[in-house]
Amino acid sequence: MNRQTLYIIIFSFVLLIWVILFSFFLLIPKGKEYRLLRLEAKKEFQQLDLAQRQYDITDSRLKEIKEQNRQTITAFSTPFNPNRFERLYRKEFSDLYLTEVTTFENNGSFKVYEVNATSKITSPESFYTFIDKINKSKWIIGVNFPIYFERDGDKIRSSFTMKVHSNEDKAEKNK
Repeated sequence: MNRQTLYIIIFSFVLLIWVILFSFFLLIPKGKEYRLLRLEAKKEFQQLDLAQRQYDITDSRLKEIKEQNRQTITAFSTPFNPNRFERLYRKEFSDLYLTEVTTFENNGSFKVYEVNATSKITSPESFYTFIDKINKSKWIIGVNFPIYFERDGDKIRSSFTMKVHSNEDKAEKNK
């Protein structure tokens, strides 16, 4: 056996021992740690995927609700104008009066108006038409009960109160 072959065998043996020691002391422990971290990362990605799906479902539902209630959302930011209200709905009644009522119920964003109206017909049908028009108006208006109807000859007098939501804070900020 010549010297060169002996050096190659010794070098190969040392290299083999170094590879085995390197594997046992460095690669195998790091491999176990890598597998644990990979499993942990997989769980985190599953949780992230679940949260993203829930967010997408909630976001699409929110957009759907906003689309369905677009008129109501816009109505909350529209300031109430009593003069415009009288101009729009005066044709439904022969007399229409709006007076602001100050009560302890007001919380700053609601104003209460009392509406006194006189109609020139023999049935309250125009009143119900008026209620339908209020439902489709640009304002948030709630008609409070009781509603009083009183016959006066060929006229029907009606009186009721309504609560008008007027977001004055937004109106002032917009100005």
